[in-house]
Amino acid sequence: MIDVKEIRKHFKVYEKYPDLVYLDSAASALKLDSVVKSMTDYMQFNGSNVHRGVYKLSYDATEEYESTRGVVANFINAKSEEIVFTRGTTDSLNMLAQSYGLNNINEGDEIISSVLEHHSSQMPWLNVANKKKAVLKYVNLIDNKITIEEFKKVLSSKTKVVALTHVSNVLGYVTPIKEIIKLAHEVGAIVIVDAAQSVPHMKVDVKDLDCDFLAFSGHKLMGPTGVGVLYGKKKLLDDIEPVDFGGDMAEDVYTDHMSYKDAPYKFEAGTPMIAEVIALKEAIKFISSIGLDNIYEHELKLKNLAIEKLSEIPNIEIYNKDTSTGVISFNIKGCHPHDAASVYDKNNICIRAGHHCAELIMHHLQVVGTVRASFYLYNDENDVYEFVKATKEAVEFFSMFDL
Repeated sequence: MIDVKEIRKHFKVYEKYPDLVYLDSAASALKLDSVVKSMTDYMQFNGSNVHRGVYKLSYDATEEYESTRGVVANFINAKSEEIVFTRGTTDSLNMLAQSYGLNNINEGDEIISSVLEHHSSQMPWLNVANKKKAVLKYVNLIDNKITIEEFKKVLSSKTKVVALTHVSNVLGYVTPIKEIIKLAHEVGAIVIVDAAQSVPHMKVDVKDLDCDFLAFSGHKLMGPTGVGVLYGKKKLLDDIEPVDFGGDMAEDVYTDHMSYKDAPYKFEAGTPMIAEVIALKEAIKFISSIGLDNIYEHELKLKNLAIEKLSEIPNIEIYNKDTSTGVISFNIKGCHPHDAASVYDKNNICIRAGHHCAELIMHHLQVVGTVRASFYLYNDENDVYEFVKATKEAVEFFSMFDL
């Protein structure tokens, strides 16, 4: 059982805003005090570069930086050499499209995506398909979910890449990704998993999934902004070319040819996000100390309570009542989600409204956007009741207008 009162002591934002109801963790989680301290300690007491200096400060910074690689690898059951530090999930997924996609996709090849994708998962492959004259196919949704049966219908011997979300950032549905990966491998395709919404909330084992690549961001698991992780099978990382060139990734450079360091270092050109990478392990350690199973159960309990209470309010349309994660997307009938969000803000409730960088699912739902509430380990039942209370207020307020 999670003790929210104790957990909130690790977030200074609650000291400044004691009445805060933060329900936007799907966009970005609140930041742990240990993460902030770690970044500050590096910048105040070190500040040197990594991998290059032979003096103590640089050695210490390098040790801290590389120790995070080990912590991340253990967190998702990978090897350290399979962990590449990037600027975030978007950066990771674009890197793969530019490197693997543009060099391995040919005219007539097929790429599989879905309308559940965040733009960062779909747009890079739309770009590849357009440039390479490939075919981008979409898994048909059943009850707004990706199913094995519908995936099989778009899978073929021409499929080269499958790029899918693990958990939808809008509807919270969990993709049956392990089974999809197995089917994709049977036709020789690689699978790229957008795990931005799964890694912070549930146990993800890349070896068990057998995914080829997987990406997630630090800021969604209470870590720093500006840092992300790209996991890749070592053989694939060795085979693909880097897209950024410069300091630290080069092995030898001559006037007419060059060579790179081994993965993962060949993908980390220039001075990396040192403070952010070092601090990332503090977030992972904290999550591990609480336990991902406990976090998942806690979120689900709050989500189920919220669904129960919202379902009692008239003029509320919920798009994912049966989701198995802590995300709720809904609308107040006749009310633009941005207008609804203003009522929540007035009540110190942080909630997201709009298309959530996932316009394709909005087109599928035939809405301009949704109001989205997302729960995490620092939320409690009182947050749910305040959220429901504000929802009733919004419904009553906008019912005065003939919208």
